Amino acid sequence: MELVSYLAGERWSDHPECTHPLLAELARDVNDFTSDAGRSELGRLAPSVIGLTSDDLRLDARIALRAATTALPVAAVGRQHALAVAVLACERMLADLEGRPAGLEPASQQALAAVPEAQRWARGFTREVPIAPKGFRRHAAPNIVRCATRGIAQACIPDPDLMLRGLLTATIADCQAWLRQHTEEPAVDAAPAEWEGSAVPAPRGWERGWS
Repeated sequence: MELVSYLAGERWSDHPECTHPLLAELARDVNDFTSDAGRSELGRLAPSVIGLTSDDLRLDARIALRAATTALPVAAVGRQHALAVAVLACERMLADLEGRPAGLEPASQQALAAVPEAQRWARGFTREVPIAPKGFRRHAAPNIVRCATRGIAQACIPDPDLMLRGLLTATIADCQAWLRQHTEEPAVDAAPAEWEGSAVPAPRGWERGWS
């Protein structure tokens, strides 16, 4: 991400102000988990992230949701529970922010259907526990991105580098499309969401993201 700052005329940094913080986090994680051989391909994406930024929490949720749905079907079983919870959390946050009933987009349905046991567990994840917007942005969304990129990097798949690069490419396209559509549209204030289902232990490290 230092290259992004340079191209945008900012001070050399791996936290460029010209790029959405969560998108920058995803780019750093993809870079860190990509092999030396595959890393050269990532430089071509650097100019694409310049100017992709917004304070709207819906964009954070979109970035995190893309990461979670991409990683969930290929991640090891030990990470599938956390990623399935992540998918539901992002969908619930988006529904609250957009002032609509909660539901699942096709990509989320497909990702969850690939891991039925993890989906069942995630749907039973806690009851009446709020997902605070502030905590989602500060803790949950970055944790989702890190869990997803690590899950892809360590997955038993033929080419993790290709999948990581594909995730970053798709997320950049998501951000570009979202900003074209919503830049002038004010966001709806979100009330904390509540989960339905029986209480179960939270995945380690996730509790900070809910408050």
